[in-house]
Amino acid sequence: MLDNFSITQLVTKSGVQSEHGVVASQHVGAARVGANILAQGGNAVDAAIATSLALGVLEPWMSGLAAGGCMMVWQAKEKRCQVVNFGMRAPHSLNPADYPLSGKGVASDLFPWQHVVDDRNVMGATAVAVPGLVAGLGLAHATFGTKDWAELVTPAVKLARKGMLTDWYSALMTGANAKSLSADPDTAKYFLDEGKWPIVGGWTSVDERRLDQSALAATLAILRDDGPEAFYKGKIAKQLSQDIQAKGGCLNESDLAAYQAEFVEPTPWSDRWGTLYAAPPLTGGPTLVRAMSLLPEDVFTGTRPTPDTYASIARALTQAFDERLTNMGDHESPEAPGCTTHFSVIDSEGNICSVTQTLLSIFGSRVTSPSTGLLLNNGIMWFDPEPGKPNSLAPGKRCLTNYSPVIGTTVDGKQFGLGASGGRKILGSVMQLSLFLMRHGMSLPEAFHQPRIDVSGGQQILADLKLPDEVIAALQTVLPTNRARRHVYPYAYACPAGVMRQGTSNTGCTEIYSPWGDAVAADSSCTQ
Repeated sequence: MLDNFSITQLVTKSGVQSEHGVVASQHVGAARVGANILAQGGNAVDAAIATSLALGVLEPWMSGLAAGGCMMVWQAKEKRCQVVNFGMRAPHSLNPADYPLSGKGVASDLFPWQHVVDDRNVMGATAVAVPGLVAGLGLAHATFGTKDWAELVTPAVKLARKGMLTDWYSALMTGANAKSLSADPDTAKYFLDEGKWPIVGGWTSVDERRLDQSALAATLAILRDDGPEAFYKGKIAKQLSQDIQAKGGCLNESDLAAYQAEFVEPTPWSDRWGTLYAAPPLTGGPTLVRAMSLLPEDVFTGTRPTPDTYASIARALTQAFDERLTNMGDHESPEAPGCTTHFSVIDSEGNICSVTQTLLSIFGSRVTSPSTGLLLNNGIMWFDPEPGKPNSLAPGKRCLTNYSPVIGTTVDGKQFGLGASGGRKILGSVMQLSLFLMRHGMSLPEAFHQPRIDVSGGQQILADLKLPDEVIAALQTVLPTNRARRHVYPYAYACPAGVMRQGTSNTGCTEIYSPWGDAVAADSSCTQ
C-alpha cells in the first residue's frame, strides 16, 4: 500500500529494566507518578491507583473519573490472579423508549447499530452510563493497598492544578475531533482555542500552553479528602448528576449510589507453555481464550513466528470473532479505534496490575460536566438500541465491552501483564504479544517490536508493512490481506503496554509508535 511516509525511517523503543518495579503507560507522565509510588514503598496496586488517576488528567480523552474498565491483579506470593471489575452500567433510570430508531441506516460512531434519533445513544448527556472507575480503584485500595488513599490521589490533584501540557500530539487529537467537541460549550471551552481550534503553540514557539483543569483539580481534591465514596454519594455525585440532567441525560444520584465494583474470577487458559488469565465475561477475555483454544501447537516453533504461525493466528481470530459477533451482540466496526487507555505495573515483589480503562469513544460523549470538570463517557453506545437482541439496551444492565487485559505465567518461570487500547483491535494485539512471550520465548521489547497483524471481525486482514511476502501469501489463504503501516495516528494494530518479570528482574515496554507512552522504573529519577 503506497502512502506519504518515509520508508527509511527507523522507530524503536527500548524496554526499561529494574529490580524495584516498573510502570508502563500510554502517558509517560502517569508512568512517572506510578513509579514514584513504587519508589516510596508502595505496591503494584498503590502505583496502579495513582497511575490511573493521573491518566485521567494527562490523557483526558481516553479515560478519567467518568470511565469504566477492569484491573487484573497478580498476587506473587499466593500465585493467584483476581479481577476487579468496574465496567459501566446503564442507569436504572434509563428508559429504552427514549432511544427510538430513526430508520436512517446505521449509527455515526463505533458500532453499526441501527441509527437512533439525534444519535442520543452516541453523543450528549443521554449517552452517559454509570461510571465505575472510582469504585474499582476504591475496592482495589481497600483490599490490596498499603498507602493512604490521599497519598495516591494527590499527584493527580497537582497535575490538574498545573493543567495538561499541550503539544503537537494533543493538537492532532483535538483537531481531528474539533467539530464534535464544539457542539458542547463546556467541552469546547475545555479543549479548544476560542471554542473552534486545537490548542497548540506556533510553528517555532516554545511557550507552554496548558489546558485549564481547575474544575477537575477541585473534584480530585474532594476525592482525595473524602475518599472514593464521595464520587457516588457525596458532593461529586450531586454535582455530576445535576450537570448531566441539565444537559438532558437521565443519570441521577440514586444511579450513582447504587453502583458497586466487584471481584470476579478471570477467564483462564493453560497449555504446555504456561497459563494466561484473561478478563471475565462481558469483555474481550472469553473471545481471547476461545481464539487460543483454536490454535494448533505445531506451528509455534523457534524464536520467531513463521508464515504458518501468522496464518494460524488469523484463522483462530476469524472463527472466534465470528462466534462473538453472532452470539454476544458486539458488532463494533473493526476500523473504529475506541477511546481507551491501558497501563501495566509490576513491583519489586513481582505483584502485577494490568489495567484497562475507557470512556468508549474518543472524547466519550463529547459532553463535559462543568461543575466537576469531567469529560463524560458514552457507555450507552455499547448497547444495541434494537430490542430483542442479546445486547439490547435495558436499565441497570452491564455493558458488553472489548477491553482485554491479561496476566500470564510461563513454564520457564516468567510472569507478565499486558493490555492495549484500540477497540476491537485490542484482542488480537494482546493475543499475539502473549504468544510471542509464551511460545516463542521473546523478551518484552522483542515482542513489542515484532510485526503484528490485525484480524478483528471484518472480512480482511491488516498486516504490518515489515512482514515479508511469504507471510502475506500465507495470510491471503485465510482472508484478503492488505498491508498497513504501523505509525502514530491512526493505530492499525492497537496500542499496547506491558510488564514482565524474570527472576528478580522487571521489564516494561509500550507501543513503539506511541509518542506519549513509555515505561518508567521505580529507581529512576521520577519528577512530576
